[in-house]
This record gives sequence, C-alpha cells and structure tokens, in this order.
Amino acid sequence: MCEANIRTSTTASLIFSLPPPDGSRPYYKDDKNFTLDVHEVKLQNLRGNETAATLDTTGFQLYKHAAKHTAFASDTEIKQEYYPESIELIKRLTGAGRVVLFDHTVRRRDPNAVGNTPENRQPAPQAHIDQTNAAALARVHLHMPAEEVPELLKRRFQIINLWRPISHPALDWPLALCDYRSFDGDNDLFTVALIHPDREGEIFAVKYNPAQKWTYFAGVAPDELILIKCYDSLQDGSVALYTPHCAFSDPATPAGVPLRESIELRALVFYD
Repeated sequence: MCEANIRTSTTASLIFSLPPPDGSRPYYKDDKNFTLDVHEVKLQNLRGNETAATLDTTGFQLYKHAAKHTAFASDTEIKQEYYPESIELIKRLTGAGRVVLFDHTVRRRDPNAVGNTPENRQPAPQAHIDQTNAAALARVHLHMPAEEVPELLKRRFQIINLWRPISHPALDWPLALCDYRSFDGDNDLFTVALIHPDREGEIFAVKYNPAQKWTYFAGVAPDELILIKCYDSLQDGSVALYTPHCAFSDPATPAGVPLRESIELRALVFYD
C-alpha cells in the first residue's frame, strides 16, 4: 500500500463561500457576486476505516467495483456503454427500483487550463452541494415524463453522484467529503442561483464552520467508486440528506503522480 493510503490525516486549504454582504441574491452567471473564503482544514483519511462512512450516515460511501467501460473518450460512448452498467450498479448498491442518469462530467486536470469550460472541466475546488431541495424537485420534473411525476414524488427519491477515477488512482487533487453528522444545515449553507441562457438552477454553497468534519479516501483507484448523496426526500431525521464536497490540493501528494482524471454521473434514484 502506498504511503498516501496509510496517512491518518492531512491538512489542506479548502475553499468555502460567504454570501454577498449587501444581502443580495447570490448567483453564478458569467461571474459570481459572492466571496470565496479559504481555511486550513484537517481531513481524516478513511482508508482502513471505510465502513465508517455510509450513504445514510455520513452521506457518502466507497465501494470496490471495476467498470467494464474504461475509455471515457467520448460522450457518445459514455452514454452507450458506461450509463447502462452504472444504472444497474446503483440499483444494486442502493436497493433502488429505478435509476435515471441525467448528466455526467469528465474532469482531466490541466495546470495550464484557462477557465473551466465544458470542453475542459477541471476539479471543482469550492465546497458545495450539487442541488438545493427546489433544484432536486425541478430535476424530476425536467427529466421524467410529466404523467409519472406525481406518483414518483409520493415515494422516496434521491439524487446521487457516482464518482470514479479514470486510468490511475486519484492521488492528485483528491475528493474532500464532509460528514453529514457534523454539518449545520441551518447555518452552513446558502443558495446560489445558476443563471443559464435558457434556464436557472440552484446549488448550495458551503460556509466554513470549525465543527465540520472533513474526510477523504486517499488514492481512490479506477476499480473503486464513491457514491455521493446530493439530496434525499426522506427528511425525518433518520438519514443523511446530502454531502458537502470539493476537490483539494493535498500537500502530502507524492511528487510526479499523474494528474487527476475522473468522471462523475448524476442520477435520479427512485425507490419502490
């Protein structure tokens, strides 16, 4: 096992956010109107204690399962080959009756990249949650047949990301994950509007709180994956509802390791 996998923790700069001081509505458009807020954070390495993190307790979970599709060279091939196997995998891992994938992102880190364009997506270093409650409901309406939506919304559903490294372990810019049980959802989040030319979405930005417990799995390999919960309609206090997460530059990363390459799928997960 490599040295990165046996470290019990690391300390790194994580990027949080602060809402606009004038009280205006936070948004991303061509630019943003809120402030980034960097803090040094200790992250616990869950290697050797993987079972301590589950979807319903911490909000995320590591699994060992190699993908049949390994090229990830084109969106067409990903949708034709990786989507079907991933749908069945998510069903098996969660017990869900129906899974609908609604998009994916391939990230290949390039230190010389200018900006973060759809054609050249970089690791996302700002702590966030992919959907607000309103955005999660909007995704069901957007991606499911209108006549099915009322019945689907009567039962439990989730939005889950399936994150996997491509071609080599993700030692470079690994994934930081916040334990849901340490998170104050009433005070540590604020809504950010994503303003697109044709529609609006919403994400949650994350404010720093020293009580938050941040973790990571060192050296996640291509035959492993992490399920990241972004929303859960079961909101009775019995399960984790979401996982704040981001990429981070680990100062303990060995020199010369390959730059991070990863793919994430976003799934609507419905239970019978």
